[in-house]
Amino acid sequence: MNPYLPPLAGGLLIGLSAAMLLLLNGRIAGISGLVAGLGRPGSARWLADAAFVLGLILGPPAFALLAGHWPEIRIAAGLPALAFAGLLVGFGTRLGSGCTSGHGVCGLARLSLRSIAAVLVFLATGMLTVAALRVLA
Repeated sequence: MNPYLPPLAGGLLIGLSAAMLLLLNGRIAGISGLVAGLGRPGSARWLADAAFVLGLILGPPAFALLAGHWPEIRIAAGLPALAFAGLLVGFGTRLGSGCTSGHGVCGLARLSLRSIAAVLVFLATGMLTVAALRVLA
């Protein structure tokens, strides 16, 4: 199999799901916002949020069913580093009024200046973090 096909298919599915959520529900597919919506069970959007998040959770099993094997996942960091990174991502998501899916996938597609700025900050921060970790390690 061509090694570029699975990432291409994944990208197409992400774009399709984001476009469908926007066209059918008028909502941006920002995962942090959708997950936050699960904390409001009585809201009108709860079912749509739950269905979208459930689709994310069912992605790996669907991949395994179609490909005949589970996706390979390698995590080189320990649990404390992952927990700290998760807290930083959560803080950055609140600070940036959205996450990489909302700004990077949906915002850039809509040519939102706020999303362009957010994605540039995400990328710069990631590059600085990798550079700092390489120097310290």
